Amino acid sequence: MLSMADLWQGLTGQKLDPSLGEGVEFTTVVVDSRQAEKGSIFFALLGEKGDGHDYAHDAFGRGAKAAFVNREVPGCSAIIRPPNDPAPALATALEGPWCIIVPDTLQALQDLARFWRRKFEIRVIGVTGSTGKTSTKESIYSVLKRSFKTLKSPGNYNNEIGLPLTILEMDGTQEKAVLEMGMYHLGEIRTLAEISLPVVGLVTNIGPSHLERLGSMEAIARAKAELVEALPKDGVALLNGDDQRVREMATKTQAQVLFYGLAEDCSFRATEIESRGMEGIRFRLHYRGESFFVKVPLLGRHSVHTALAAVAVGTIEGQAWDDILAGLQEISAQLRLITYPGINGATVIDDTYNANPDSMLAALNLLAELEGRKIAVLGDMLELGGFEIPGHKLVGRRAQEVADFLVTVGPRARMMAEEAIEQDKVSAVENNAQALEILRERLQPGDVVLVKGSRAMKMEEIVSQIISRPSRE
Repeated sequence: MLSMADLWQGLTGQKLDPSLGEGVEFTTVVVDSRQAEKGSIFFALLGEKGDGHDYAHDAFGRGAKAAFVNREVPGCSAIIRPPNDPAPALATALEGPWCIIVPDTLQALQDLARFWRRKFEIRVIGVTGSTGKTSTKESIYSVLKRSFKTLKSPGNYNNEIGLPLTILEMDGTQEKAVLEMGMYHLGEIRTLAEISLPVVGLVTNIGPSHLERLGSMEAIARAKAELVEALPKDGVALLNGDDQRVREMATKTQAQVLFYGLAEDCSFRATEIESRGMEGIRFRLHYRGESFFVKVPLLGRHSVHTALAAVAVGTIEGQAWDDILAGLQEISAQLRLITYPGINGATVIDDTYNANPDSMLAALNLLAELEGRKIAVLGDMLELGGFEIPGHKLVGRRAQEVADFLVTVGPRARMMAEEAIEQDKVSAVENNAQALEILRERLQPGDVVLVKGSRAMKMEEIVSQIISRPSRE
């Protein structure tokens, strides 16, 4: 729990006079006023869709004891301006709410998290990559929590705001932390690593996500490599040995390097991979001259990399095999890809969180492994830059091979439909409502329906309308 002394030292680097703010503690740190509660700190951040300063009064009304702002806002009982002496303000309003005025509220949040991280002896595992970050993070967490008190990034808290908020949840009881690290530009992962001090850094793959912003696959690789560059000499870089761009990161770190994957030189290697449809996958795991079969409730052959990553981290952290394997059995319910009973006796695979060519191909490969008539509902893939046309065509060709019927949603996805050639098994529509009309007419017992597209396409709207709901009778 953050104290006033912690807050002041984190902001200014100066220790607070013990007589000031004695006994003042803060319960949580929030950036959304709706999450404020009694004793919390609210950071008023400037965002693309709004200004947090407009909601400071709401945070105070919900019990926030302090707000970090860059200008005065209504509702403050006192104002503190670091690094000026806070004594007058604290004496005036011991119970708050205080307005702590700083030049940059995001920088203040990061500075506080940086200070807080260094108070604790905790091993941080950082996870980055173009796809599979969240599933890998969740799998690692499922393994580690069998043996250790473990903190993880919730949801998509993987950026310059979410990672500091996660770090501020450290309370001294956790032994491990698994932190997902995303990025929108060069330098961002370097900043996240400098704040969080990872000792293990894992890179899943390099793909065309964010190509529109970064301009080239090489730039994406440079951005992701910032994680392994930040590792200490006694750290470990865990790299996907089946991705050449990731493999090349071995030269960019002073840490020990271990590969995981299917290649023969991988320290953690899988062979004899077998998909068991909705029951998961089975493979032979090889490590240090030993091998044995592992069954994991993850869907699709591509998920073997997720399982290997979790095994590798558990091994590095000194876990017993029994705990590692038991943890692998608990991961399926936590991942974003979810299956539901659908209308008309179909089965719905909800993979709507986001999409790029790599994740689309992986989802289609999963669909190919399942029994039943295969229907793919695929939406636009965004932020592909110069890879937009070839990326959509690549997915369209694979969809033509896999799907018995393809529905594309959006103007970009129409390129998939055009590439799929067989027009009697393809429908290209502009929006989710039109896709729903087709699905309601066509779905029948035994069908397996994959729904996937970029987040902005809101294809979860389709899923919500084609899943079967229990009768209320």
